[in-house]
Amino acid sequence: MTKRDYYEVLGVSRNASQDEIKKAYRKVAMQYHPDRNPGNKEAEEKFKEAAEAYEVLSNPDKRAQYDRFGHAGMRGQGGFGGGGMRMEDIFTNFGDIFGDDIFGSFFGGGHSQQRPGRGMRGSNLRVKIKLNYSEIANGVNKKIRVKKYIPCQQCGGNGAKDKGSFQTCSQCGGSGQVRRVTSTFLGQMQTVTTCPSCNGEGTIITSKCNNCHGSGKVYGEETVSIDIPAGVQQGMQLSVNGKGNAGDRGGAPGDLIILIEEEAHPELQRDGLNIAYDLYISLTEAIFGSQQEVPTIEGHAKIKIPPGTQSGKIFRLRSKGFPDIQSHQRGDQLIQVNVWTPQALTEDEKVLFEKLKDSDNLKPNPGKSEKSFFDKVRDVFS
Repeated sequence: MTKRDYYEVLGVSRNASQDEIKKAYRKVAMQYHPDRNPGNKEAEEKFKEAAEAYEVLSNPDKRAQYDRFGHAGMRGQGGFGGGGMRMEDIFTNFGDIFGDDIFGSFFGGGHSQQRPGRGMRGSNLRVKIKLNYSEIANGVNKKIRVKKYIPCQQCGGNGAKDKGSFQTCSQCGGSGQVRRVTSTFLGQMQTVTTCPSCNGEGTIITSKCNNCHGSGKVYGEETVSIDIPAGVQQGMQLSVNGKGNAGDRGGAPGDLIILIEEEAHPELQRDGLNIAYDLYISLTEAIFGSQQEVPTIEGHAKIKIPPGTQSGKIFRLRSKGFPDIQSHQRGDQLIQVNVWTPQALTEDEKVLFEKLKDSDNLKPNPGKSEKSFFDKVRDVFS
């Protein structure tokens, strides 16, 4: 099934501000919220689709990536997105946008029913990955070892010594929110703020884990598998959701941002989707023609150099370049012929070329037949 454009999903223009995107997401999510559309699978999918669109467009890095490469640039994303989103994920990540008005009933009171240890989201990590031309052309799965904060295994990431170490916050009564009513000349006004005692978690730890000292995370290492699509470019960023630093006390993990670097090829050069190669041939090969073997992304290929080939002539190997990450288009390999002028000649070679130096055929004259020149050269070298 083809995904809809994220801007179309939220009903905003491509130059919409972050505030406009946030308001548009709130409007769409309220329209299709499952609690307002019970049993309506189509509404539920549109609710998830809107959350996926907002998750990308609200993140400046992901939005720039999407604007440049479309949905193809979002490949390699893990967990959050791609239609596999859970309602709990949407609540955890975006619930603050709505307050109590639509999330309350669906989650039995919205923010008031956060489970113990649902702490702050972890920070993002950024790593660089070097790819050679073959990996870029074909796509590759990379397994990398990332040093980062991981959930504490001793307490399961909640920061408590044991299950009995949680206590309902006395200030908010476990709701995670503090409501204040003030009287104004317009009447009574109610404001809702995050509870300062439990930071909105609804619970307080009475006995902290000895291993992580209550943070729910420790510094460690994880092997992360990353699917890199074919056609990526230098400087492109991919985001793997949920593979950054672990959050505090069971909070959602951050993302792992992958920065693509291209490993220089010893002979080839990238030019957009195309590959460029400088082929050097001798003067006699240019005159009589020859068959040459040239390097490509996938190995080697043979090309035929016709007799009389001029220096600067460009030959094209169709579809031997890089694929376009957004389409089925593929670049070519462009081979520029450079005729090598000898820098040192033997005495015999000098005699041979002396016999030719006054020939008009050696002077640039594209409109003149070269046949007599070839015959003359053959006579000299015979």
